[in-house]
Amino acid sequence: MREKAVNSLERLQAVLDVFTEERLEWTPEELMEELGYSRPTLYRYLKILKDRGFLTSMPNMGFTLGPRVVEMDYLLRKSDRLILSGAPYLQKLTARYECTALLVRWYGEKILCVDSLSSTHEAISSYPRGRPMPLSRGAIGRSIVAFLPRRNLVPLIGRTLDEWQAAGVGDTVEAVLEALKSVRKTGYAVAHGEVTPGVTGFAAPVFDAGQSPIASFSVTIARDRVHGSLVEEIGGDVRAAAGEISAALVSHRHRV
Repeated sequence: MREKAVNSLERLQAVLDVFTEERLEWTPEELMEELGYSRPTLYRYLKILKDRGFLTSMPNMGFTLGPRVVEMDYLLRKSDRLILSGAPYLQKLTARYECTALLVRWYGEKILCVDSLSSTHEAISSYPRGRPMPLSRGAIGRSIVAFLPRRNLVPLIGRTLDEWQAAGVGDTVEAVLEALKSVRKTGYAVAHGEVTPGVTGFAAPVFDAGQSPIASFSVTIARDRVHGSLVEEIGGDVRAAAGEISAALVSHRHRV
């Protein structure tokens, strides 16, 4: 009975998983074709999700994500220890530099911004809060991947090698590993214009007592403002902020 319930939950969740930036609206017929569900099964799931506010629809239109998602996002902001611990450092770094500072969470094999603050007229980032970022391009992905245990890192690179090749990091798993060594050595990653043209990104890993990073603290700044010793200065500030956020998360975990 429990196995059947778990299977039903996974199938229900799969309905939500089809909503992406590339595909924001689905008709029931499209969902049936995409998911392979029977009409009665699909309509039962759609009713559950709509009644609970996870989906919404208008007459003669498809389904889109609903207001319950926004409500849960508000609760996330109020409860996520990463956001709460990182907020002072977003303020600190944006006060010190004309930049955009970001907290980026790692989950599964995705990275996405969960909070950010900018001291520029326009945020210097192509990936606003909630939009998944590329894993292999830019400082943020490398600041996380470089610090994964080798037993997790090697298979991950193997599965995504074409992305690392396209980003010019390396053509083989060993070449990518070698390129990531400098990130582990300095404690932070730097990338120039790889994700957003004309922008330099700095990022360092955030831990919460485990061996693998759970997030990254990052600063993006106009490339023409980054020169000489300022690269090491900003990199050091980002690394220090990530370290202090990590310490705050560990401290909270021990208190709990």
